[in-house]
Amino acid sequence: MGRPARPFARQLDRRLRFRAWPPDAGACGKTMKTIAFNGKFFGAAPTGVHRVAEQLVAATDALIAAHAGGDVDYALVVRDHVDVPRYRNIACIRESRWARKMHRIAWEQCYFPLARRRDFILNLCNLGPLLHRDSATMIHDAQVYSSPDSYSLPFRLWYKFQYFFIGKRHKIIFTVSEFSKQELVRYGIASADKIVVVHNGCDHVLQVRPDDTQIVALKLTPRRYVLALANTQPHKNIGVLLKAFADPALSDFELVLFGVATRADFEALGHRVPSNVRFAGRVSDAQLVALMMQAGALAFPSLTEGFGLPPLEAMALGCPVIAAPLGALPEVCGDAASYANPFSAPAWRTQILAALDDEPARQAMIAAGYRQAESFTWQAAARHLVDSLKAVTGATR
Repeated sequence: MGRPARPFARQLDRRLRFRAWPPDAGACGKTMKTIAFNGKFFGAAPTGVHRVAEQLVAATDALIAAHAGGDVDYALVVRDHVDVPRYRNIACIRESRWARKMHRIAWEQCYFPLARRRDFILNLCNLGPLLHRDSATMIHDAQVYSSPDSYSLPFRLWYKFQYFFIGKRHKIIFTVSEFSKQELVRYGIASADKIVVVHNGCDHVLQVRPDDTQIVALKLTPRRYVLALANTQPHKNIGVLLKAFADPALSDFELVLFGVATRADFEALGHRVPSNVRFAGRVSDAQLVALMMQAGALAFPSLTEGFGLPPLEAMALGCPVIAAPLGALPEVCGDAASYANPFSAPAWRTQILAALDDEPARQAMIAAGYRQAESFTWQAAARHLVDSLKAVTGATR
């Protein structure tokens, strides 16, 4: 007769158990903790939230190298078939191949928490397994509540359902700004004493070598164009920029929109797209860095933002920023941005002309932007994240 079959859960844990470090170690003889990063976002379509998660994992890896991680082991758990960066101090655990066809939601809600049931799970992209209480989740904003028209009904319902339980069950709720913290409290997602603010960094853009292929392809003249997102979500408010660039005063300048939305997408929603608006499409990090470095300004008219990373990235690269004074943007941009009424196209025209044609004002904005961007680093973000995790897991160094 063959060997008796093990229970499913025992077989699963045997396959996936992390063996890189012994379970009992530490300078003080304490049981070592393992913090398991939820790596579901690797292999998914790139988003701003995913970018933040990647940078936080990389910065945490660097902190561990500097012996600032505490009595904690860190592991990144991903699906078997995805590519991930190579980390020096965070082990990568790939799930068993038989689970690779499992739906992403089923993997996150069932397989992942069962396989890592002895670990502390860290979710950096808004959602996480509901059944695993020994968890922390970063919820970047509450826009499914504050800007419901920007999302489909199924999306809103799923996120609200998840937020309700995550906010009550998980031990820490991280978020990215004081504004987002207030919103999470306002909508009853979590209590203020459970929420920890970890600002994003922006210094990753300084490591990217610029690629000017899009500038050449679009035949753009440096400093004679304004950069903005090609996004049709209502809260992104790009319509006010389209109206501003229809003004004859801006006829000698171009509005360059980067991202997936097209001219047809905007026109289908009733927007009139002036002839001096160009669509760059989806761009690489290197192409975006080049576009920011040579732009006259970055325009960011959002009606709400949980953080607003593009303005800080632009500041770090010497690009003046014009923003709406709403959401987390005043908190993030401080006095380094010019602000315009988000509902007034003439106000945007005035601020754009000042940024492009008033050289003393432009240089003052650039200098202020450099100073503001220096305050937001991924090292500082990771250190705050790690310190908060050490406090809740009881790990010390």
